[in-house]
Amino acid sequence: MKTVIHKADTRGYANHGWLKSHHTFSFASYQDAERMNFGALRVLNDDVVQPKMGFGTHPHQNMEIISVPLKGALSHKDSMGNKRAIEVGEVQVMSAGTGLTHSEFNDSKTDDVNFLQLWIIPEEMEVTPNYEQRRFDALAQKNTLQIVVAPKDKLEGDALPISQQAYIYRSDLDSGYEITLSPKSGNNGFYIFLIEGEIEVDDQTLENRDAIGVYETDTVLVKSKANSKILIIEVPMN
Repeated sequence: MKTVIHKADTRGYANHGWLKSHHTFSFASYQDAERMNFGALRVLNDDVVQPKMGFGTHPHQNMEIISVPLKGALSHKDSMGNKRAIEVGEVQVMSAGTGLTHSEFNDSKTDDVNFLQLWIIPEEMEVTPNYEQRRFDALAQKNTLQIVVAPKDKLEGDALPISQQAYIYRSDLDSGYEITLSPKSGNNGFYIFLIEGEIEVDDQTLENRDAIGVYETDTVLVKSKANSKILIIEVPMN
């Protein structure tokens, strides 16, 4: 088993006034040659958008983009004709493929929006752009794994499709519970991002916003030491 630890306070940080963003991996002005990616996971940004502010229309191409709201609602509009809000409990995926543009905006006059945005490098370039979002039952995350994103050719349950052999899971673990992760492929690794709480993985204790990448192993044991909300990204390592 190989591991890499990314503590919350080692992430890159940018304060643009209207946007406060923590970058797990190199992004924009934060560049670290040791923090470029974890396998196919290229970006994990933890963004807070101020009221009545947002990202203007901007382009993406050949990237799988996943957004997970943690607080508030983020209005989305794109060049494919989609126009709707993404709320807590929902997950949004976009396969940018041959190219698209979109904007994201916090319509609230009083409340911040906090969301995670992930970029996963696709296995196939120049695919037809695709957008989907779905609400997931919070009870189905309780003390178990809930799959929310899966490869478009291997969809499971209500999982949203992306163009990569990658999976994203959510889990809300009560204190004292354990879950065992087993990769779908021997080439896959797990990037475990603790949204809040306290867990132990491979004798490493993680607290709010800490993360651990684990690969070259058949199983990973995650133990909760407090009530914890976890995002788990399983990606090809090469």
